[in-house]
Amino acid sequence: MDDDFRKAALDYHRYPRPGKLAIEATKRMATQRDLSLAYSPGVAAACEAIVADPEAARDYTARGNLVGVISNGTAVLGLGNIGALAGKPVMEGKAVLFKKFAGIDVFDIEVDAQDPERFCDVVAALEPTFGAINLEDIKAPECFAIESNLRARMKIPVFHDDQHGTAITVAAAVRNGLLLRGKTLADAKLVTSGAGAAALACVDLLVSMGLRPENVSLTDIKGVVRADREGMLANMARYAKETNANTLEDVLPGADVFLGLSAPRVLKAEWLHLLAEQPMILALANPDPEIDPALVRAHRPDAIVATGRSDYPNQVNNVLCFPFIFRGALDVSATTINEEMKIAAVEAIAGLARVEASEVVAAAYGGTAPVFGPEYIIPRPFDPRLILEIAPAVARAAMASGVARRPIADFEAYRRDLERFVFRSGSLMRPVFEAAGRDPKRIVYAEGEDDRVLRAAQTLIDDGIARPILLGRHEVVAAKIKEMGLRMVPGENVRVLDPARDTAVFGPLVPEYQRLVGRHGTPPAPAERRVATRPSVAAAMMLHAGLADAAICGGTGAWWRQIQYIMPIIPRRPEVSRIYGLACVILPAGVLFICDAYMVIDPSAEQIAEMTLLAAKEVKGFGIAPKAALVSHSSFGASDSQSARKMRRALRLIRDRAPELEIDGEMHGDAALVQAIRDDAVPESTLTGTANLLIMPNLDSANIAFNLLKAAADGLPIGPMLLGMSKPIHVVVPSVTARGIVNLSALAVVEAQELAGGQG
Repeated sequence: MDDDFRKAALDYHRYPRPGKLAIEATKRMATQRDLSLAYSPGVAAACEAIVADPEAARDYTARGNLVGVISNGTAVLGLGNIGALAGKPVMEGKAVLFKKFAGIDVFDIEVDAQDPERFCDVVAALEPTFGAINLEDIKAPECFAIESNLRARMKIPVFHDDQHGTAITVAAAVRNGLLLRGKTLADAKLVTSGAGAAALACVDLLVSMGLRPENVSLTDIKGVVRADREGMLANMARYAKETNANTLEDVLPGADVFLGLSAPRVLKAEWLHLLAEQPMILALANPDPEIDPALVRAHRPDAIVATGRSDYPNQVNNVLCFPFIFRGALDVSATTINEEMKIAAVEAIAGLARVEASEVVAAAYGGTAPVFGPEYIIPRPFDPRLILEIAPAVARAAMASGVARRPIADFEAYRRDLERFVFRSGSLMRPVFEAAGRDPKRIVYAEGEDDRVLRAAQTLIDDGIARPILLGRHEVVAAKIKEMGLRMVPGENVRVLDPARDTAVFGPLVPEYQRLVGRHGTPPAPAERRVATRPSVAAAMMLHAGLADAAICGGTGAWWRQIQYIMPIIPRRPEVSRIYGLACVILPAGVLFICDAYMVIDPSAEQIAEMTLLAAKEVKGFGIAPKAALVSHSSFGASDSQSARKMRRALRLIRDRAPELEIDGEMHGDAALVQAIRDDAVPESTLTGTANLLIMPNLDSANIAFNLLKAAADGLPIGPMLLGMSKPIHVVVPSVTARGIVNLSALAVVEAQELAGGQG
């Protein structure tokens, strides 16, 4: 990594507080009674219940959702044996992935013990704390003995992800790759480059699925694994060949699958002709694969290629499986993660790639869902369906194989419950960032001198999400870039324009602005001054003239005044009657969209219907199936007030126009979020689970609800998103953060892509 990236990584880990994890209380501790319930004397009741039934620990403690990520630091990423303490940032990172992808809590534990027996003694003694153990970054061959020892001693799942997570993802890729080529595992010939823990786990799993051991050839740094090699462990010896072959090249002829888990560039382009017709090449060394995919395309265009990198098709990434395997295992209180559960995960992942994508999934992939084929044999890590498919499959397999202590009775209810884990924090924005990065657009920022805008612009440049245009004084922007230690270079990767001085750009825009606002009480001279002195006007005019693809305004001054500046320039779409404001807040329990929190003070029933349909479309753009609730002081006809009647009429209009939309109302706010409350009120409600789109009867209620949730529940806000605009333009509120600007920018890029596609 270069010095700039290294500094950014260190700053990420250090600020605003060191590390990537924290522990927070899940129960209220506000009164003396709360304390007496949480600790003495009330805690004794929970302790006694667990003494009577150890399984009750799942009901009264966090154990049922707690995983230990445990390492001795002997094989950390590509860093080797750096020790337990130096490996802690990696273990914290793994913990974050568990939490973000599957809602699983983690304690990372770094054990300073390279002796396998001592390590096992330490970990085994921790069994009362955890619902499962994830072993991480332990070198081979000790990792085999450690996992075997702990699995025998512990009555909870023990899973070495470096082995089995890789194996599951590889097996899913191989399953689909062979299917595309009309081949079967039973007939396939497989050659490895690498014979360590991950490679052997991959081969073992494939053999359990039907690959014949005699069709496997292992190679490592010593050459072909032959029967005459001394000192082999049993899991390697079972594949040792009676052969005269010595090198990787010697065993490649006729291979249907090359599996690389070794080192860069060990597979030579001149050897590719030796492989069978239509081979699979899994070159998984990171960051540099065993062979460059471009070389494979040049020499063997009939090959299917997978790597461990996100910038090539078919990324084999452990994050595709391990959070969701643990989710399923924990949810049935499994005693182990067995072969049946691993195979179930393989089939779920492989099957997901073959399923035709829905409209919601297409949105998660940036509008165009990938189609099963040579460049899409496994899902991508941000696919929102992963947890919904893998966790239930693993849970079912645990139940069928007899290792589930708490079987699930209603899998439909279980799937609905899993939905709450899908879109939390960054998970919501991942598909949007992915889509934006495929075709970055020019975004003009009205407040280009603002520190938050500058930080956001640097992130957008680094991530390849957008091409920023900053409005501001050249010398001020340049000084701030230097002062803040940013790396962007005006004129190279960012454009800086001063509306007051760059008359070659903004001068030609003045006559058009005069035409647009002349009948709004603005004569020519003030119009010229506005272009030069009001950044939101200049930014909107650049968007209007096609000099930018999207615009972000505001962040300083009154939000509504900024709206008034841009509305004459960028009007609403002709098919909508008003512009609406959609707010989004990401909470620990999930994500909520709230409309209209900004624009229309007291919308009519027709406007309620219109904003609902516009907001539902925006929600789909995040890859989320909208579940809308029309919220009111009245619950299902309890009141005959004008406001309640308005919401009931809006529901009828919406159902006429979009019968497929999952929506109900009018209802109380708690009924919108809690199905049990809703079922008590109206058992036949057409809304299932938790609503994610709340439509309010007026601006006051929407804005108050949004800000209360944001403040009281520590919610992360996104937006406001303007619905119904003819071009991608958004106005940020004064409290916006740099991350908020990044999020809204990514949304604006995707909107610009859709607009360009529609025009094309």
